[in-house]
Amino acid sequence: MFVQKKVTTILAPLTRFTATPITELKKRRVAGYARVSTDHNDQFTSYAAQIDYYTNYIKSRDDWEFVDVYTDKGITGTSVKHREGFKCMVADALAGKIDLIVTKSVSRFTRNTVDSLTTIRQLKEKGIEVYFEKENIWTFDGKGEFLLTIMSSLAQEESRSISENCTWGQRKRFADGKVTVPFNRFLGYDRGPDGNLVVNPEQAVIIQQIYAIFLQGMSYHGIAKKLTADGVPTPGGKDKWSISTVRSILSNEKYKGDALLQKSYTVDFLTKKTKVNEGEIPQYYVEDNHEAIISPEIFAMVQREMTKRDRGQKYHSSVHAFSSKICCGHCGSWYGSKVWHSNSQYRKTIWQYNHKFDGDERCDTPHLCDEDIQRLFLSAANKLLIDKDEVIANCREMVDLLFKTNALEVESGTNLAVGRNAAYLRYGAANDS
Repeated sequence: MFVQKKVTTILAPLTRFTATPITELKKRRVAGYARVSTDHNDQFTSYAAQIDYYTNYIKSRDDWEFVDVYTDKGITGTSVKHREGFKCMVADALAGKIDLIVTKSVSRFTRNTVDSLTTIRQLKEKGIEVYFEKENIWTFDGKGEFLLTIMSSLAQEESRSISENCTWGQRKRFADGKVTVPFNRFLGYDRGPDGNLVVNPEQAVIIQQIYAIFLQGMSYHGIAKKLTADGVPTPGGKDKWSISTVRSILSNEKYKGDALLQKSYTVDFLTKKTKVNEGEIPQYYVEDNHEAIISPEIFAMVQREMTKRDRGQKYHSSVHAFSSKICCGHCGSWYGSKVWHSNSQYRKTIWQYNHKFDGDERCDTPHLCDEDIQRLFLSAANKLLIDKDEVIANCREMVDLLFKTNALEVESGTNLAVGRNAAYLRYGAANDS
């Protein structure tokens, strides 16, 4: 026999997400979020309008308590990495200072689907709701996360499309030979009326000095140290120069009037990660694009010197007076200085083959003491000074022998005369016919 059971419903006294009493009349602490992706004037108008709108909108509600409007200006929405306003807002919310975040749309909040869902779930666990006004999505709503997933994916695809369009336009300009550089971080040139590079006379002197002292033998570190000591600002406006900045200036073909375009490219539109172009996409080389600061001949000399100084078993160094001067008689590699017992009274500077202990095959040449090298150098220099007249005479005789061009000039003149006679004969034959 079926017996009817008596069931009594006990209403929940607390709200589901905030765990506050349902009957409690408490104002929600509300913050707004505004973002624009560029610093253009039209975007600035939108930026200011968003701040004003959400400030007035939140304050106009009797059941809301205004906290603040968090903002990011000139920052892309594809990542939260550099969005300080966004990160500060989330931190304040998780710290219990915010109950509700109001923003214009999903695309203003973030254009990355993963970042969007991760942040929303993180806030939801702490009882913090987000309201997207344009799409009318409340994240505490049952279908809120489903709609948010769809809208975030659409925002991400829109960002990808915009990125591809920008990339296509940039590569089209490269293919047309249109050169542009970050002028506010590029030493030696200013932006001309047509957008091309125009020499900055004051900065050009610094570039020429860097090239000159490098060819005189100064190292990258020495050049950076000298420029820092002289108070010369870096291309980025900083006080301290680095080795990488000096190398970049010495290897930049724009200083000889040419331009290699698309040296690097963006791998992922979400992370904005760039990679050096090693042949994955086309490059474009524009010759004689603008006025040169360094002559092509000097630029070529610098590139050869840089190649000679590149790291390797036989690389050239100019750190020490004897750097790249002592050569291993067994393998032909340079000796380098090493310090033994650097923190004791037995401190000693020795010279040995730089890669003596690299790999399985080790060079057997012994090390040399710094004092022995100095003694041998002075001995050799004194011998040269004693016999300097003979040495100078031999050098002059060798120069005359090596650079004597009389035979070449005679040969060149003979070939030129033969060529002229042949031309005259062809011209006479043509006239006779």
